[in-house]
Parts: sequence; structure tokens; C-alpha cells
Amino acid sequence: MLTAVPFIFLRIFASMRSLSLILRAPVATLFTVCLLVAPALGAPARPQLQITGYVINADLDPAVNRLTATAAVTFTALDDLTSATFELNNGLQISKLTDASNKPLQSDRLSNNSTVRVTLPATLPKGTSTTFTFEYAGALTGADTSPVEGIKLAAVADPISILLYAGRWFPMTGLFTNRFTAEMHIRVPSADRVVGSGAVGQKSLPGNRTEYSFSWTKPGFPGTIVAGQFLEPITAPGINNIRVYVTEAHKPAAIEFAQTAAKEFEFMTTTFGQPESTRINIVELPDDSVSAAWGPEIAAIGGRRISDHNSQRLLANTLAHQWWGSEVSPATLNDAWITNGMSRYAELMYLEDSSGKTAFQSAVTDVSAGALAYDTEPLTTIGRLDPFSPQFQSMTLEKGAMVFHMLRWEMGDEVFQKFLRGLLSQYTDKSIRSSNVETVAEAQSQLQLAPFFAQWLDGTGAPAFTNKYTVFRLGNNKGFRTIGSISQDLDLFRMPVELRIETDGKTESRRVDVSGTDSQFSVETFGRPRRISIDPQNWLLKSTPDLAVRVAVLRGQQQVAQGDLTAALIEYQKALDSNKNSSLASYRIGEIFFMQRNYQSAANAFRDALRGDGDPKWVEVWSHIELGRIFDVTGQRDRAVNEYRLAVQTNDNTQGAVNEARALMQNPYKRERTDN
Repeated sequence: MLTAVPFIFLRIFASMRSLSLILRAPVATLFTVCLLVAPALGAPARPQLQITGYVINADLDPAVNRLTATAAVTFTALDDLTSATFELNNGLQISKLTDASNKPLQSDRLSNNSTVRVTLPATLPKGTSTTFTFEYAGALTGADTSPVEGIKLAAVADPISILLYAGRWFPMTGLFTNRFTAEMHIRVPSADRVVGSGAVGQKSLPGNRTEYSFSWTKPGFPGTIVAGQFLEPITAPGINNIRVYVTEAHKPAAIEFAQTAAKEFEFMTTTFGQPESTRINIVELPDDSVSAAWGPEIAAIGGRRISDHNSQRLLANTLAHQWWGSEVSPATLNDAWITNGMSRYAELMYLEDSSGKTAFQSAVTDVSAGALAYDTEPLTTIGRLDPFSPQFQSMTLEKGAMVFHMLRWEMGDEVFQKFLRGLLSQYTDKSIRSSNVETVAEAQSQLQLAPFFAQWLDGTGAPAFTNKYTVFRLGNNKGFRTIGSISQDLDLFRMPVELRIETDGKTESRRVDVSGTDSQFSVETFGRPRRISIDPQNWLLKSTPDLAVRVAVLRGQQQVAQGDLTAALIEYQKALDSNKNSSLASYRIGEIFFMQRNYQSAANAFRDALRGDGDPKWVEVWSHIELGRIFDVTGQRDRAVNEYRLAVQTNDNTQGAVNEARALMQNPYKRERTDN
């Protein structure tokens, strides 16, 4: 089942919290993805300055939700500057601002886009470096001051304070594109522990407080700090490089989570090479924040997700950003598909390694649906969109992942891994552009890939394949020759395509170069061909009737995430129009009616799901559970228990379904009045 993301912030991750676009979860699950945020729509603005380093001293007072800080910001002018603009959380007010000579500077707060504009007394020439020192403070309580509407990215509170990089808790610019170094000194109550990038040490202070110091000397994104009433860091036996920081509530799951992280980290190290640091701090996030976030040496995961046995993919996606996001980063938002997409694909590669080809190909199908859901803008122009829009997230995460998947098919596994390592080694601690990916791909594979990148980065849409063929018997018992053609609707399309030929004897595969709308092929087999399939292993992004259903369902889920249930029902109905027997579409419709307390319509929809095509398989067990809940809330306990019993009999524990059904057999479901 698709999870993460996938930041942010992964995947960043936010509502993006719906960015994982889950088609295979029984409950609408929201994740986070790579926080790549721009202050406004339109073409990406050319940066006017490059921040190179910070020295930050910050005091956190959770009792009153207050942050007090001083930040020395060193930057270089990329143009002649008469003013300089920095992003800063709206909950923070500047009390003093000085230049490198300690002379005061004037600033204006622009709350509509969480920025501060600093007026310069004289023009700062292009190429000049200088340092401004900001003194500022304010109450950070959650999403109300967040630079991303409705998403909690910075908050000082008990038991956990979060100062996520995307929360703009210090003056910054170029989110996830402007690389910098940082020295930080964070002071907290002595009961708290602090997690950051490049830990140096800690010391006790008067007043029952402790100072934690961090230093990250490589250009990157060491801007995330998480502090809280965490236990002593937990490690798993024999695993010393991964530490887990959790509160008491999530202690039981910490060792297993560390073991999972170690397996994923080892796989990615083997695949991509050594990361910038071999140390990983997994730290608990509040459950009302994003599901995951990352920084150098940091994988921050929501508390409930740490205790959830189905969070392996979210964790894998988050860890992948140690390479794809931290070690290399996008030069502009137009290049965000590289790191977002490769983090998603790293997640899928680990799934393939740990769970096998079937799970991998199922996930690729879901990713394909996400890639096609909003495919109306070329990837190389995606930076003009709101980075938290469903389209930006679908394109950079899902289509980005499919670009790498198709490159793997073109190159072969061995060359593909060499290509990925080449990207990382050539651009370590640097920004990377789409053109760089093409250059390295051609150099490593010795293939002419300009048509590939023109199709998938500069174009939109996906081919819809059809084939027709005629079978001829060869003389002297030499078998059969099949002559046919592959047709598709994109005139400029050019890629190798796999043909699977199922014969009376064995199944054979052939690789056919497809170019243009009609490509001929001739295949000889010993047995008579009974069926010929195009791209049976889903190596290519392509349009199919099945994907049309999935795309409509996915769009409906995004509408649910945004609170528009009417629009969601319209999308789900489109899915049923494409396939009237779609169990998935009927199940999602049942969810909507249940949210609206329209129990009869919900029950009808869940029964339709049970009578449908049975895809995906988990629909059966969860439809029985939902029917049981409906019977419980309508006072029909015997019928409810029967549905829970049927759920248990499926023996399908997807997302803990059997466990849930057994619990509901013991205690009836009760819906809270505030449950919507």
C-alpha cells in the first residue's frame, strides 16, 4: 500500500498531508511529502541572495509557547541589492536588526507571505557577502502562524516542541534549494532533550536549563530542531548508529522501529553509497503535525506512526532523503521531481527488496495513477505551481518516481545503480538540475536519451497501447512466426517496450523498440502464441482503463483530504463510470456516506464493494468491518457481530483489519458526536 512520503518534508510532507495519495489503504490516510515551498504562484522568482551560513542562539520556553532567538545570517548578493527579503514565521517579531558593522537596519513585515523585507542604507553590490543579525521572539503554538496554511510546522510546547525547517523559525530563503551551514545553540528546560543536525554537546545552565549545541559544516539543510520530554535515546541490540527519541507512550515500539530503520538504511547505503553521515536520529513528532520530516541525520516521524506496524514505507521514504534532498538537492522548484521522485522510488526499491516483485509492481501501479492524476504541466515547468497543491505533489513525487522507474528499464539494473551513484558522487553537497540528470544518465548508460527526457520531462500524457498481430506456422515443424504492430497515440513517443508471448509451451518475452504511433514487430516461437501482452511488468507509464479508475479514486481522496465531499463523490462516480464493478470506487463512496451519517446509502455502497471485482483485496475485509460499524450505530448488535466475524474469516489483516474486527466483536463501535 502506498505510503510516503512521499518529506518532506519528505516526500515536504503536508497537505500535503495527502501527498502519498494512497489507493491501497482502507482508511483515507494522509502523509507528508517533501516540503518544497514557494511563497507565491507563477514562474519561480530568480533568487536575489544566497544564504551561506547561520549562527543561531535560541531559547525555548514550552510553558508559555515562546521562542526567543538571535540569528547571524551570512549571505551573498546575487544581484545589486537595495533591499533584501527573508522568510520568517508570522508568529515571530523582530526586536533588533543590525548589519555587519552593528548598525541598525529597518525592516517591514509582510504577513501575507511570511516574509520580512530589509531596506538597505546603500546598494549592496552583486557578489558581495555580508552578515545581518536578527533578534526576534514570539509565541509559536501551531498552524495559526504557519507559512503553510493549516499545517503545524513550528510550535514550542509540552511535551514536544518542533522547529521544522519549513516552519521558517529563523530568517531564510529558497526553501530546499538554498544550501547553508549552521551552528546552533538551543536552550531548553533540563527535562527536555534536543535533536538536531551535527550534535556537538550539551551543558547545564543556571535556572534548571540545558544548552544543546549543533554544528553542520557541509552546505545543506540543517534547519530542523525537535525538543521534548524524550526518554534516554533507545538503540536496538547491535545497532549503534540509529537512536530513537520517543516519549514514554511510544517506548514499546522503539526497538522494533530502530531495527526496521537499520534494515532500510543498510539497503540504501548498499544501493546509493555512503551518506554524508552514518548516524540517524529517529525522533517523535506530535501527531497533530506532519507525519514525517527530515534533516541531516534526522528522521522525524509522527508518534502514532512509530507505533504503527505499517509505517515501513513512510520511514523508508524519510530515510531516503539523507541522499535525495540532503546530499543532493534541487536547484529550483522545476527540479524538485529529482529528489521527491527518487525518494519515492527509493521507497519502492526497498519494498521490492523486502517484500518481492508482486508488492513492488502493485505499488508501481498506484504510483502510475498518481503520476497521471494531474499530468497537464511538464515536469520542467512545475515550479510555477503552488508546491503544496495536489498537482505539484503528484507530479514531483509520483511522476518523478516513474521517470526513474522507466530509466531503470532503459538502462538495466546494474547500469541504473551506477547512474544513481554517479549523480550523488558528482553533486554531493550541491544543487542538481534536470539537465544534469540527463547528462549523467547518458554518460553512464552510453544511450542516447534525449528523446526519453523530451517525452517525460518536457511533455505530458502517457501512451495508450494496442496491438494487432497475425500468426503464421513455419514449415518443417520449426514453430510459429507472429507478425504484428504496436500502436499508441503519441506521435513523438520512442522507447523500448516489453512483449510477453504466452504460447502452448512456455511464456517468452521480447524487447521491441517502439517509435511513433505504429511500430512493427516479428517474433518467432516454437509454441503457438495464445496471448500477447504489452508491458506486462508495468515498466512504462501508460494509460489503461484500470488506471482511469484509480486516477478518479485518487482525485476523490484528495478532495476528501480538502474537505470537499461533494467533489469527492463526483470523482468516485467517474471511477464507476469507467468500471461499474470497481470495488475500490464503491468502498470509497461508502466512506463518504458514512462520514455524512447516511447509513443506508453507506451500507448499500459497501455491499456493492463486496459484489464488485474484488480489487484491491483488502476491500472485502474492511467492507465487512464498515458494515458492522453501521449495524452497531443503528442498534443491530447481532448483525454487527456477524459482519465482524466475516471480516475475521477473510484472514486479511491489512492495516490491522482482523485485529480491529476482533476488538469490535468484544466492544461495540460507538461514534462520537463530534466524529465527522
